[in-house]
Amino acid sequence: MRISDLLAIDELGLRLLAGDPEREFGTVHITDLPEPGRYLSGGELVLTGLMWRDTAADSARFVTALVEGGVSALGAGAARLGHVPADLVSACRRAGLPLVEVPVEVSFRTLAELVAPRLSGDVRDALGRHRRLVAALAEGADLRGLFELTAAELGVTGAVLSASGEVVVGTAADPAGLARAYLTAPRLPALAGGATLFAVGRGHRAAGWVLACDGDLLGRADLGYELAACVALERGRLEEGRRVERRLAGQLVAAALADSDAAELNARLRTCGIDADEPYAVVSATAPRPGATAAPAAPAAPAVLGGRILEELLAREVVAAPVPAEPPQGSGGTAVDGGGRSSGGGGAVAVVALRGRSVGELAARLRAGAAVLAALPGTRLSVGLSGALTGAAALKGGVEEAGHARRLAEAREGGVVTSDEIYTHALLLATVPGDVRRSFSDRLLSPLLAYDRRHQSGLVRTLDVFLDCSGSWNACAERLHVHVNTVRYRIRRIEELTGRNLSAMSDRVDFFLALRDTTPPR
Repeated sequence: MRISDLLAIDELGLRLLAGDPEREFGTVHITDLPEPGRYLSGGELVLTGLMWRDTAADSARFVTALVEGGVSALGAGAARLGHVPADLVSACRRAGLPLVEVPVEVSFRTLAELVAPRLSGDVRDALGRHRRLVAALAEGADLRGLFELTAAELGVTGAVLSASGEVVVGTAADPAGLARAYLTAPRLPALAGGATLFAVGRGHRAAGWVLACDGDLLGRADLGYELAACVALERGRLEEGRRVERRLAGQLVAAALADSDAAELNARLRTCGIDADEPYAVVSATAPRPGATAAPAAPAAPAVLGGRILEELLAREVVAAPVPAEPPQGSGGTAVDGGGRSSGGGGAVAVVALRGRSVGELAARLRAGAAVLAALPGTRLSVGLSGALTGAAALKGGVEEAGHARRLAEAREGGVVTSDEIYTHALLLATVPGDVRRSFSDRLLSPLLAYDRRHQSGLVRTLDVFLDCSGSWNACAERLHVHVNTVRYRIRRIEELTGRNLSAMSDRVDFFLALRDTTPPR
């Protein structure tokens, strides 16, 4: 029921003193306690006789307690003071809390008795909508049909979006902007871009959906909550089917890592919707959160969360199954890297049919979605892609390749890495523990860094450019805009400080790798 409906009851003679008359409330609560917060559940119209007010400061404290308790509106009786004090009106205006004056001749009991039947009517309306929703589900309505039905019943327009800004159903003018607002909102519902945002169900926001209702529904939040609950119900139904698909995908990957028979692998590949001669790519993903610990199968585990995000980035066209970091005992699998880890393990793996796309186009799509997700603090998505593959026999290598690419992305603090990027020194560096890399770089470059700090001489920059120019004195001098003799002097100084010989390939390689683990000035 809205405050405006309450004001329209002539026999009550109520008067709005502050706030939005379109704010809705679901129950009536009468109190004169100075700190009523523990008895509030949210959404109430609170009626008070002002017995708690001794000074003007009491009003601000009382209103703060109501707002923190989620109260929808306040009705103040004028019987005690003969009027509603200005300090209470000001406190309600500052807090955005609707305030209604209840005349001396109207008792709170009378008001509550008049309101109760109308609230019951609202409940009957909600039950009617629920019955129609259940009937639609029984008739096999899809998400679009359910959304349109419920939105029409509630008189709401808008869209459901994924966290990466993909429109799941409905229409939105700026889906990526709304998704970023959803990811960064300190609390929901929230206003953004001319819409009111509601979370759809529970779970991590990066893998979640958001309902964007057109206009400001903060005063009628129950409509948004009801529509979001309808969408969450259908999403949960779809998720049941996806659990079976994930199990089949996990069995396919496990069989490939265990070197199973080719005929079995081809059959499993067809079960997952990919023909034996159809090009595909393997994608591996994780989404660790700093400081978070979770069991491998928990929803917040890096592989599970990474898999859910990956599915959303690809518009739920695929499923991603977590792959253990070690091959199952007795499987005979040998896909283990130099660090003792399963080459494709530790992440969620999806086998993605290319269907006319290149791996580069697939990577670009993933990067676009990941760029939107980057707005969410504290979650780092790492994705690796294999090259284009055909046939079940290539699957094991694809899982390993995608796993290597994903670990390179993890070493870079997140991002999307393709197989083209892993066949370089970058992969070798990514497999070396960070403290070892830093120690190697510090021992080799610290004399140069210290010398540069004392003399502002640019030795480290000169070294980086010299190696980038393949040891050419003239090309290095031209790039640095200095005389070639200056380059010769600086290189000689570098050799003296480090005890290395830059004419020797082995020393050049050492310097090159050390510089790749730092950010040299340009």
